[in-house]
Amino acid sequence: MSQDTALATFCRVFEKLDKRCTRTLENLYTEDVQFTDPLHHIEGRDLLMRYYEDMLANVQTCRFEVTQRFREGDDALLVWTLHLAHPRLARGRTVRISGCSQLTFRGDRVCRHRDHFDAGAMLYEHVPLLGTMIRWLKRRVDPVRHSR
Repeated sequence: MSQDTALATFCRVFEKLDKRCTRTLENLYTEDVQFTDPLHHIEGRDLLMRYYEDMLANVQTCRFEVTQRFREGDDALLVWTLHLAHPRLARGRTVRISGCSQLTFRGDRVCRHRDHFDAGAMLYEHVPLLGTMIRWLKRRVDPVRHSR
């Protein structure tokens, strides 16, 4: 599989993420994959698959809209918007979170996956009471940016 094909396959899987795709996800990663995001650090494909299974078990919608992708050698960068609907966040309404993923490929599989996103925007801002306090603090820190 070519470098471009491996990256395109990765994007295609994440753009159609759902509860049934864990077998497909497993094929994207090396056995010793390292995954990091603002909330987790996971080493090993088995633990990563358990993370995905747990994450997807309770969501109503979880898909990534990849808006840009770049690849140079074994390294890739994806810019995306996550569309997430969970019964405990934002009263079940779909939340949109912008972020990016740094990927390192070994052959046609990812051996390092690091996601960057605002965890507050994803989770904390949509929890009753806590979300109200966080939005209030953001407006106090940067009233121009957060007045929208």
